[in-house]
Amino acid sequence: MHTSFTSIDWMVLGGYVLLLAVAGWLTTRRGMKSEDYFLAGHHAPTWLVAVSVLSTVQSAATFLGVPDNSFRGDYTYLGGVLAALIAAWVVANVLIPRFYALRVTTVYELLEARFDPAARRAAAAMYLVGRIFASGARLYLAAIAVSMILFLDVTPQHIAMAAFGLLVFGLVFTFMGGLQSVIWSDLVQVVLYVGAALLVAWHLWSGLDMTLAQAVEALGPKLNLVNPTLDPSAPWGLLAVLTGVMLLNLASSGLDQDITQRLLACEDARKGARSLYASVWMSLPVILLFLVIGSLLYLHYQGSAAGSFRGEKVTVFMHYILTEIPPGLRGLVTVGVIAAAAINSGLISMSAVLVNDLYRPFAGEKSEAHFVRMGRIASVVLGAALFGMAILSYFWQRYADSALLDFVLGVMAFAYSGLIGVYGVALFSRRGNSASVIAAFVAGFLTVLAFQPYVVDMAGLPAALKQVAFPWQLVLGSLVSAAVCLCGAPRRA
Repeated sequence: MHTSFTSIDWMVLGGYVLLLAVAGWLTTRRGMKSEDYFLAGHHAPTWLVAVSVLSTVQSAATFLGVPDNSFRGDYTYLGGVLAALIAAWVVANVLIPRFYALRVTTVYELLEARFDPAARRAAAAMYLVGRIFASGARLYLAAIAVSMILFLDVTPQHIAMAAFGLLVFGLVFTFMGGLQSVIWSDLVQVVLYVGAALLVAWHLWSGLDMTLAQAVEALGPKLNLVNPTLDPSAPWGLLAVLTGVMLLNLASSGLDQDITQRLLACEDARKGARSLYASVWMSLPVILLFLVIGSLLYLHYQGSAAGSFRGEKVTVFMHYILTEIPPGLRGLVTVGVIAAAAINSGLISMSAVLVNDLYRPFAGEKSEAHFVRMGRIASVVLGAALFGMAILSYFWQRYADSALLDFVLGVMAFAYSGLIGVYGVALFSRRGNSASVIAAFVAGFLTVLAFQPYVVDMAGLPAALKQVAFPWQLVLGSLVSAAVCLCGAPRRA
């Protein structure tokens, strides 16, 4: 097998696997109840939950896609942190207190209290579809990086091999100790991928023959933080950030079990809210670090890096990794990509929803060990679905020809549009019923689907729809979903 890896790179990768194995073994508990497996027994420290949320929000899209943003554009992506802070305030004051008051295991139990069990199951199913889309797309992005580094290409066969290896890696740590094991492995992975990024930034800066003032002057308008444009094709325009990106963060931190599961692992609502705020503030320097890497790459290549490697389109950071980064550091960067792409968090949250929202209500009286066992089986089934989505993403992203970061964020709108619309109606009105909830989820999904290039081409829709950026797709999908949900008459007492 022809590969760019040297023996020292393989040693670094092997050390990473060993480190995670030790962390997983040390945090594995025997005889767990389902609450221990899915919610870490509500005893996770606030600071650790914050780090875990940060790890879950970041992904290989951050590691590889954010430097490309600042290389080709500016720093407007940093506005996403402002959107995240606004969303965190809403989640901390509106959603988290309700979740703890109801003592839920999954956030979709709130809809059962507001409507009925059918609404809860519909939300759980919508979440699973959306999380398979989102985590599968993240798995695909990480597989691209691993395939390029190990095999020097991105053929479908090598993408499949890389995705399968990453999947097995995630499954092992999900099996070990449930959420407790996942949270501690998240800490290890955050340290590793931030550490790898810091070393890359230092390596790039040390190769530049200029002062900080000269670098700032050379970058000039590329350091802009705000883009006031109203262009619907611009995903990081100020209005898009304050609306669509804010809604994306609201759904991610308050309606997506992948993150809320961690917030529910705290002792009480106050500590859960504190963890959320802390994770948002911690994301600021991390995102800034990857934007700085993009700026350093711009200075390194003097603004004109090759956008391909052996005929394959790659991000500028990936091009640098493949062509210039030294042995050892290449292995550490590969570890950083794998750490950023860890899918065990998605697997544990999806298995919690599948078992607690869709299986437990029909299972009858079973032991706690039974539900833990079913959680592990669910992880394997869902892992297979993620693998299938990763392969689908290979063809989907190439057909759409979208930036990797925008593609990964955009697929989240399919489920989030319905969840935002339904929860908005559930919390701030008295209208709606289970039938209108189900219809709202379908309507939100179809609205976002109508903007996808393959649907536009196949259905003969106006070509301008293909240019609408993902934040506006989410805004429109959420509005349509809310309007449909409002059509349902309120349930009579």
